[in-house]
Amino acid sequence: MTSSAAGFRPTPRDRLIIALDVPTVAEAEALVDRIGDAGSFYKIGMELVYAGGLGLVRDLVAAGKQVFLDLKLHDIPNTVAKATERVAGLGATYLTVHAYPQTMKAAVTGRQGSPLQILAVTVLTSCDDADLAEAGYAFGVHDLVARRATQAAEASVDGLVMSAEEVAAMRKVVGSRLSLITPGIRPAGDAPGDQKRVMTPAQAIAAGADRLVVGRPVTQAVDPRAAAAAIVAEIASTDS
Repeated sequence: MTSSAAGFRPTPRDRLIIALDVPTVAEAEALVDRIGDAGSFYKIGMELVYAGGLGLVRDLVAAGKQVFLDLKLHDIPNTVAKATERVAGLGATYLTVHAYPQTMKAAVTGRQGSPLQILAVTVLTSCDDADLAEAGYAFGVHDLVARRATQAAEASVDGLVMSAEEVAAMRKVVGSRLSLITPGIRPAGDAPGDQKRVMTPAQAIAAGADRLVVGRPVTQAVDPRAAAAAIVAEIASTDS
């Protein structure tokens, strides 16, 4: 459910999700301390989870932060449902699953009775049409994202993860029913790294993104707090 659909509009600071894509819990904790009150929402992905990061989810929630647990679950329905049920007990705001119909429906079943929100990953931002063709897909990026967006709405998930390049078009597909979360965000002048479909924070918000996921431009900055604050200010200026 999007912020508008729920009657609640997050603050510019809450619209920035900082990706803690670091190898150790100690490094993640140090980053959170350096960022301070410039950040309120953090993404914990597979690298950190496999380094013992599930405990950090509870610690961040206890400290008043929100957590996006980026596990991209995809397995047989029973496994996905049971895993989602376990995740729901951690207190995270978001959990990602891959946008396959069985997987999305299983995750929605598994989170029942909890406030956990399910986000479906449409097409990874590291992929383009050539990558999908190589993997055997009959659709290009735009058509596959549109198909999965429609299926996600039918499965009653809460939001979609997609490149900001697809946000405007997909908002027309799902309306205000789903939150649209965009990784691959790079402030003007930053290198795209391994991302192939990127936008600046201002461009993504103007396109209709609800929240932005930003990693290296914040976490690898000389001053992570200042980098996060600058992105928040850019969101605020676009959102006003």
